[in-house]
Amino acid sequence: MRLHAVTILVDDYDEAIAHYVDDLGFTLVEDTALTPEKRWVRVAPDPAGATSIILAVATTDDQRAAIGRQTGGRVGLFLHTDDFAADHARMVARGVEMTEEPRHEPYGTVVVLRDRYGNLWDLIQPADG
Repeated sequence: MRLHAVTILVDDYDEAIAHYVDDLGFTLVEDTALTPEKRWVRVAPDPAGATSIILAVATTDDQRAAIGRQTGGRVGLFLHTDDFAADHARMVARGVEMTEEPRHEPYGTVVVLRDRYGNLWDLIQPADG
């Protein structure tokens, strides 16, 4: 088995696509209309990778209340990079909120960022070896 996708609740498909593709550097893998109101939207940080993110527009009050809070305020999403400095600089230039300064840990260089919806992510360049 392998993890194929995870869902992130958003408030608008096009704004979410723009944020994840333009600001975070993901690739739009799929955008298929299912009904006039519902789309199947997948983005991925590595389009050749096996795991993608489904961007799902919240349609109920409970879902709207969960936007950005799906992990209860914890870092719940983790991006690995081979070029921390370049990816960090690009995201900062695009206005992505960093909740701290980059730091060096035994496992690598890391910074916590907040996406447009309030979800917390670790951007990590793993330590060699």
